[in-house]
Amino acid sequence: VEEQRARWERKRRRTAKELLETEHKYVEQLDLVVTFFVTILKAKGTLKPAVLETIFGHLESIYSASHVLSLHLERGNLASGLENFCQNVELYGHYAENLEQANKTLKEQLRKNKSFRRFKKLQENRPQFQGRKLEDLLPLPLQRLHQYKHFFRDLLENTSPDSAEYQKLAKVVMSVSEVSRWVQDIIDNRENSLQLLRVQKLLKGQKTQVLTPGRWYIREGWLLVVPSKGEELKRRMFFLFSDILIATKPCHALHPLNSNKLACQAVYPLHQCVVDKVFGHTQSQGGLLSLSFPHKTLLLMSSDQQDINDWYRSLAAAVR
Repeated sequence: VEEQRARWERKRRRTAKELLETEHKYVEQLDLVVTFFVTILKAKGTLKPAVLETIFGHLESIYSASHVLSLHLERGNLASGLENFCQNVELYGHYAENLEQANKTLKEQLRKNKSFRRFKKLQENRPQFQGRKLEDLLPLPLQRLHQYKHFFRDLLENTSPDSAEYQKLAKVVMSVSEVSRWVQDIIDNRENSLQLLRVQKLLKGQKTQVLTPGRWYIREGWLLVVPSKGEELKRRMFFLFSDILIATKPCHALHPLNSNKLACQAVYPLHQCVVDKVFGHTQSQGGLLSLSFPHKTLLLMSSDQQDINDWYRSLAAAVR
């Protein structure tokens, strides 16, 4: 038991030291943004208060919370430092919610506002920035949140469950995990929206509505459609979503407007679909899938075994 405690203590001290060192670096980087951008811009009035608020969001409050945490860590007051941090961890979720709009507004201001464009360049050329741009520094809180999750979990794992600090650490681990999930959801939703938009732009015309709330993009790829009568195989591009499968074919290469687009051939709703693997169970060359809908059966083939297996898994999961 004594050996175990000593081992815990050593690991804990190492993690606490690393947490403090990285926190110093993090606070230093946030300080650059707050000092050379937020504070000076407020004083100069280069940006309207609402625009300033949109670009930098809760950054000042996050900076203050981290500054306080680093002071506690320096004095060895881990428990009280984490308790205080716990009250501010939600700031990271709000910051993540605003980040997309922040980047949009920043780009817009750089395009329209000449004095802000000049000011930004001037600040970034200061030696303290070491060649970093404001765009590189704005996502820092989200990267740090990810690191916190691992640091706090390591500290918890190397703390004796009977100690007074254990409960406080458990609480902060839970809070950081919840906010991390919240942030991950925001990132996933944003990524999904971009995928839906990309597919919508690939399709010719506006008849097929890809951008639908609650729809998730899953995968895409070329498959061969086996016709019911003995015609030749047709190569088609398929897009799989959480609720539909879209079959498309390339538009004519010489079309004046749509040469790089895809024409939608069919949209298959998945809620009444049954997926079966016809062949491709063994280490054969590729395989064949059967998709049964109420009024149609679709046979899809690939000469790539791995590809057909992946499609089978994705389709089965989407149908489920």
